[in-house]
Amino acid sequence: MASVPSLASTLDQRITDALSAALPEAGAVDPLLRRSDRADFQANGMLALAKKLKGNPRELAAKVVEGLPAGDVIKEIEVSGPGFLNITVADGAITRTLAARAADDRLGVPLSEKAGTTVIDWAQPNVAKEMHVGHLRSAVIGDAAVRILEFTGEKVISRHHIGDWGTQFGMLIQYLIEHPHELDHKEGASGEEAMSNLNRLYKAARALFDADAEFKERARRRVVDLQAGDEETLALWQKFVDESKIYFYSVFEKLDMEILDENVVGESGYNDMLAETCRLLEESGVAVRSEGALCVFFDDVKGPDGNPVPLIVQKSDGGYGYAATDLSAIRDRVGNLKADTLLYVVDARQSLHFKMVFETARRIGWLNDDVHAVQLAFGTVLGKDGKPFKTREGETVRLVDLLDEAIDRAGAVVREKARDLTEEEIAERAAQVGIGAVKYADLSTSAARDYKFDLDQMVSLNGDTSVYLQYAFARIQSILRKAGEAGPVAHPELPLAPAERALGLHLDQFAATVAEAAEEYAPHKMAGYLYQLASLYTTFYDQCPVLKAESPELVENRLFLCDLTARTLHRGMALLGIRTPERL
Repeated sequence: MASVPSLASTLDQRITDALSAALPEAGAVDPLLRRSDRADFQANGMLALAKKLKGNPRELAAKVVEGLPAGDVIKEIEVSGPGFLNITVADGAITRTLAARAADDRLGVPLSEKAGTTVIDWAQPNVAKEMHVGHLRSAVIGDAAVRILEFTGEKVISRHHIGDWGTQFGMLIQYLIEHPHELDHKEGASGEEAMSNLNRLYKAARALFDADAEFKERARRRVVDLQAGDEETLALWQKFVDESKIYFYSVFEKLDMEILDENVVGESGYNDMLAETCRLLEESGVAVRSEGALCVFFDDVKGPDGNPVPLIVQKSDGGYGYAATDLSAIRDRVGNLKADTLLYVVDARQSLHFKMVFETARRIGWLNDDVHAVQLAFGTVLGKDGKPFKTREGETVRLVDLLDEAIDRAGAVVREKARDLTEEEIAERAAQVGIGAVKYADLSTSAARDYKFDLDQMVSLNGDTSVYLQYAFARIQSILRKAGEAGPVAHPELPLAPAERALGLHLDQFAATVAEAAEEYAPHKMAGYLYQLASLYTTFYDQCPVLKAESPELVENRLFLCDLTARTLHRGMALLGIRTPERL
């Protein structure tokens, strides 16, 4: 079905037409239409236009009003202040627009006219290491960005740039050669089992590496074998990667995310490109040799001593830095995957590195006016005390422990409220509510800001939490089940109560919110919209009886508002990667 024009876009067009008719000499004009507390909408464009034409804004506004007769869309329009237009929409127009949205599976959200191909780099754990709280935000924000962009029609390719290469693998592989059964386990091992194997082996290898100089030398030689592509060494390296994937996938499954194997392309995936990347950079003059290292310099990047700090692509000993891998990944994503946009969901502390990498890629032409790279930088997860989140012993918090605790807390909330749920259903809802709570707390904050991880607040039934939204959805489902013979039917002929109008006007903004969240890579805008929707629904529910309304038509119209609210909550929460259980 075609997209449904919102009331705002319909009004915008009508005011623009009225302006053009009243002042043909004005050219293209933006009416500057906004939602308003004084009326439904306010148009502020007359002031700028009057200034441009050296006229009186109130007189100009009056001319526009003459060309905007009240009718099927506009109930009333008045000029206020220095030439603002205050516009109240007709009740019937609200209901008709919502009925058109309800008739569409996509709730009237259009596919983007500018859809292209975006490669998103998100969820980047390290092989042979446990995932901790620092891995949470890249996964949660990245998953939401994928869902929102795909819904707008963008072709999205995920890339999980896992840390699967480097000197520590020499130590691990050498230890495994000398202790060959350390990673053995039965088929179908759990993620926890895989991780405890890796942890045990890592600690033992590290202890031996630090204590035994001969083992340290053997481990260093093993790094050379790995980089040279020695078959036995690569086979053992692959064992670590496979074991780690069993663990990663179990964590992502707990987070209710789908990570596809073909999208996991770690640092090692670009090894064959590194030498050519360096050659191209050096031959083009973008990178130069400095003290034996291959470097890119920038006028605006200087150290504390005032000297330039370069991006080191190749070290003086011939080894490659992260920059060589990241630049090779850009070549691959632009050349092979045909990306228009490269989106990196990466910690804000890496912003300088990525600024330098992107600028280097621009200088050599891998990025240009048609292909651009963006870092969706995110802040730090803090404890309740406002400091970086650690255990009491000062250790980094394991991600699995955090998620399990969230599920336990949510289980207590669900159990307290549950009237007719089985133990199995309570456990299922606890996972949906607990994981939803963790995701929503992250996504309801602007990605760039730090946020406090406070489970008590996250699973609260009051305030800006996913539990509040999930309960609003479940409450609507309960009303729809109790409606019996009555069903949701839109009645544009009925007047709307203030709470119905407020809810209806907000429902009509869903498509605009999706577009804004996609355009700005801002899942928090969707979260904010949904919280406001649930709040407006609560007011509507308190003020407007649904099943006990005065007439059958009013019951149907209010059921229609309930149903469309539920569908919008469900769709919006799904775009954030959060489940909406039918019963809670």
